[in-house]
Amino acid sequence: MGGACSRKQGQQVNEEGGYRGVSRRYSRNGSSKWLGASFYRAAVDGKEGKATCPSLLELCIYEICEKIDQYDCALQDIDLGEYPEVDDSWMEVILSQGSSLLSADLSGSDITDRALFHIKDCENIQALNFNFCDQISDSGLDSISGLSNLTTLSFKRNNNITAEGMSALSGLVNLLKLDLERCPGIHGGLVHLRGLSKLEALNLNCCNCITDADMEPLSELTNLKELQVSSSKVTDCGVAFLKGLHKLALLNMERCPVTAACLDSLSAIMGLLYLNLSRCKLTGNGCDKFSRLKALKVLNLGFNDVSDAVLVHLNGLINLESLNLDSCRIRDDGLVNLAGLHRLKCLELSDTEIGSNGLRHLSGLVNLKSLNLSFTVITDGGLGNLSGLSTLRSLNLDVRQITDTGLAALTSLTGLTHLDLFCAKITDAGTNYLRKFTNLQSLEICGGGLTDAGVTNIKDLQSLVLLNLSQNNHLTDASLELIAGLTQLVSLNLSNSQVTSKGLQHLKPLKKLKSLSLESTKVSANDIKRLHEYDLPNLVSFRPE
Repeated sequence: MGGACSRKQGQQVNEEGGYRGVSRRYSRNGSSKWLGASFYRAAVDGKEGKATCPSLLELCIYEICEKIDQYDCALQDIDLGEYPEVDDSWMEVILSQGSSLLSADLSGSDITDRALFHIKDCENIQALNFNFCDQISDSGLDSISGLSNLTTLSFKRNNNITAEGMSALSGLVNLLKLDLERCPGIHGGLVHLRGLSKLEALNLNCCNCITDADMEPLSELTNLKELQVSSSKVTDCGVAFLKGLHKLALLNMERCPVTAACLDSLSAIMGLLYLNLSRCKLTGNGCDKFSRLKALKVLNLGFNDVSDAVLVHLNGLINLESLNLDSCRIRDDGLVNLAGLHRLKCLELSDTEIGSNGLRHLSGLVNLKSLNLSFTVITDGGLGNLSGLSTLRSLNLDVRQITDTGLAALTSLTGLTHLDLFCAKITDAGTNYLRKFTNLQSLEICGGGLTDAGVTNIKDLQSLVLLNLSQNNHLTDASLELIAGLTQLVSLNLSNSQVTSKGLQHLKPLKKLKSLSLESTKVSANDIKRLHEYDLPNLVSFRPE
């Protein structure tokens, strides 16, 4: 049994387990009732006075907990991240693993400082995650101070850790990753990180207490590869302390009050690959220093007051694979400076001032996979300039000027897997061109011009996983019958249409469907619930609900 509970020593710890925007504790679809305060239900239901049967899973968990001491089971990894009602009472079992324990994730739990007192007995532990544990303070940190084998430590969103308490981190000499995102009390505490010479990744995102003074001790962390200080008070002066961090590959400074003057310091970091300067204070002045960042692969300049003049200094960044110019003052002529960036895979031009004429400069970007032109002034006439982008996979054309003619101009892009035509003026006739896009996995046409006849040209796109036809108020139950053959669908939206409860029978073959939106139709919440209960067991999100 011990072998089944262990992992290989070289296996990487998954710190996040994917993005968690909302704790699973508050997810209405979470299925973790067996982790409640008691592992065994009361024999009598208090409300009805009826005997209740525990689930098989509950019985198994109860039996294991009762007899676990009879087995030679040395747990190495315990992941209870964001499960409900995990508190101090759980720690006795967790810490009883002693030197066998290598990692523990208790994110979102209700454990307190007191529960961490005996964690020193787990001297071999390598990874600890206490994200969203708002009852841990400096005292809890002090309990961790002797765990010299720790390589990963995370305390996201903690209001109780202070600069003084961070002195406990100074002895964690093998720490590689430290995450203090949204910890507002740590200003002045980074001085205690000076001796952590092995540190490779430091996350201080959304710690608006961080200032230029906090950057000075980081200058000694010469092995640092990733630094995130978004939404802080760091200015150009603070960036100057980073000049000697020659291994730094990723720097996130979104929403920091830095200007183009910071590029003087950043240009000394020859290995910088990922740079986020979105929503900073960049203008055209001083942006010539971008030309020195030859190694850059990803550059985000979105929501800055930069114009075509800045693009002149990007044309030599031949290693760029992703460029974000969202909401910048970019016009058609400026795009000529991107024509030589042949490694570009992702280009964000949303809400810029480019029009159809500028697209001709992009036709040679043969490696482009994703292009966003939403809220621009592109018209049908410009889309023919994209015909050379045969490897394009994702295209967002959220613009009202696109009609059937424009869709026809895109038919050479046979590699498209994502096509967003939100607000475009596509009619039934225009959907004939969709037959060319046999690789489409995601399709959105929400301009209101489709009828059931147009859906006949969509029904054979067998690779579709997401289909959004909302706002087409002429669609009826006949469209549901046509869609029934798209058995790979995971998400379907026909809101603001004429479909009825009777038409729901056609959706029964869509066994992979997880999301269904039929708002402002003649379908009620109870209709969808019955469909879920009897025919679509995987449905987890639906509207109306």
